Amino acid sequence: MTIGLPRLVSVVLAAVIGALAAGAAAAQDDICKNRGQLDTLYCDEDRDLVADPPKDPRNWRDPSTLVFAYTPVEDPAVYQNIFKPFTDYLATCTGKRVVYYPVQSNSAEVEAMRSGRLHIAGFSTGPTGFAVNLAGAVPFATKGTQKGVQGYHLLAIVRKESPFTKLADLNGKRVAHTSPSSNSGNLAPRVLFPPEGLNPTRITSR
Repeated sequence: MTIGLPRLVSVVLAAVIGALAAGAAAAQDDICKNRGQLDTLYCDEDRDLVADPPKDPRNWRDPSTLVFAYTPVEDPAVYQNIFKPFTDYLATCTGKRVVYYPVQSNSAEVEAMRSGRLHIAGFSTGPTGFAVNLAGAVPFATKGTQKGVQGYHLLAIVRKESPFTKLADLNGKRVAHTSPSSNSGNLAPRVLFPPEGLNPTRITSR
């Protein structure tokens, strides 16, 4: 039985690294007028919440091979084949070789982009903020169809014989969340559960 069906907006954001060289960004550390929540490697003087490219074009990077990754999945090889039409098209558009890089975790994906080993990637909604703030990622697209942005649902599932029929019935119970960076497993419930009578930050009783 499901006891909650709140609608969530996006599934995956595709992101490309803001063309920042770590050394150049570090050198700009003292003259950055605005950084916001970005790591000290990056600057956001235009205040669009993502990393600015280096002011000196000599610090821009133009890799001969572009590396693409998709959010961690159980069988990366399957997605490598699924994304081949995209990577082939990207190679045609850029005139560069494009390779698919299978990642084993969200943190590994963010770190690969931060270190400059990953250039374009599909991030899950939760880790997208970390990719922006820690790796200089610049989101530019989200999954969807001609009908609009593709979304998904957050489901709270209990056993058929469970006495719980709505989210408010869980008041006073301990509910486990998943990874802190997960949108559907942690971040969204913290926003969507309180109006249903649950406070994810504390245990209360009726």
